[in-house]
Amino acid sequence: MKFKKQLAGLQAYKPGRTMEEVKKQFGLNQVIKLASNENPLGSSPKVREYLATQSIDFALYPDGYAQTIRDAVAEHLNVKPTQLIFGNGSDEVILLIARALLSPEVNTIAADITFSQYAHNAKIEGADFIAVALNEDGTHDLETMLQKVTDQTAVVWICNPNNPTGSLTPSSAIYSFLQQAPKDVLVVVDEAYFEYVDAEDYINPIQWLEEFPNLLILRTFSKAYGLAAFRIGYGIGSEQVIAQLEPTREPFNNTTLSQDVAQVALQDQQFIAHTVEQNKQEKQRYVAFCEKHGLRYFPTQTNFILIDIEQDSDETFQYLMSKGYIVRSGNALGLPGTLRITIGTPEQNKGLLQELEQLVLKQKV
Repeated sequence: MKFKKQLAGLQAYKPGRTMEEVKKQFGLNQVIKLASNENPLGSSPKVREYLATQSIDFALYPDGYAQTIRDAVAEHLNVKPTQLIFGNGSDEVILLIARALLSPEVNTIAADITFSQYAHNAKIEGADFIAVALNEDGTHDLETMLQKVTDQTAVVWICNPNNPTGSLTPSSAIYSFLQQAPKDVLVVVDEAYFEYVDAEDYINPIQWLEEFPNLLILRTFSKAYGLAAFRIGYGIGSEQVIAQLEPTREPFNNTTLSQDVAQVALQDQQFIAHTVEQNKQEKQRYVAFCEKHGLRYFPTQTNFILIDIEQDSDETFQYLMSKGYIVRSGNALGLPGTLRITIGTPEQNKGLLQELEQLVLKQKV
């Protein structure tokens, strides 16, 4: 069969181990998953109330234009509804961008250690993927990325804060990049962890959209809103860019339930504030642990932290899993010797760090 030649050797995205798999493997009754940067508090209580009281006619197609959630998000962000595109998670919006702009005739630029789907979708479309090394602090080296831009460049990806380092590239550097980048190059700023950012010098890039029509911002309901199971993310851009992307979208890519639940969750900003505040407090627990044991870590503006544990990542990953804690091995992220750990509840974090401390102390003996 005549599959695309660029599919040879490509593998599907591999998510972390499920809790049921780990329970079965190690004979555990309880497993805590701190690997996929989900909200440990779940979602807004209002979502559960809605699900308990609403009934949906499952025989009907959803609103293909997602008008209700579109209007709600537009009002929340103070943009026009026509400046939004919705996807089955922001992952799908990445796919739509690749589908619309990438081909064997063009190239695309991103960091070398960043969200894997930028490179994955570029390879499927046959585009040349140019990877630029991160700065030592895990931020994007935008000066070098700009130098790599050519007449063949179609898309530049800036994951901010970056996954898996959690580092925030300064807004001033991104603004300068936009000023210098060619206007026919789409600059995608992926802000999946936007709600967790508390840096004083952060500037919301939405205010730059009028000045830079080639800017597209990605956000999601999967992280702080705790709606990962509903798969709903979106892009914010100029009306011209959104209009070009819309034809690449599947007709009914967001379910009726996901649209309704996202609207309910959006209304509960008190829950988001509580989520962010607890994450901020618990993040300090990890920082204190690293400083106590002299471990290098990346300053994070997200709900996860990347720690250099000075040991084999996979062995540490397996050990923690045997104790009932699923984290992410740095080997799978291109950063051997590290662990990426989702910041959980106080109880979860305390338990994990007790287990990790045993390994760290044993290593120093």
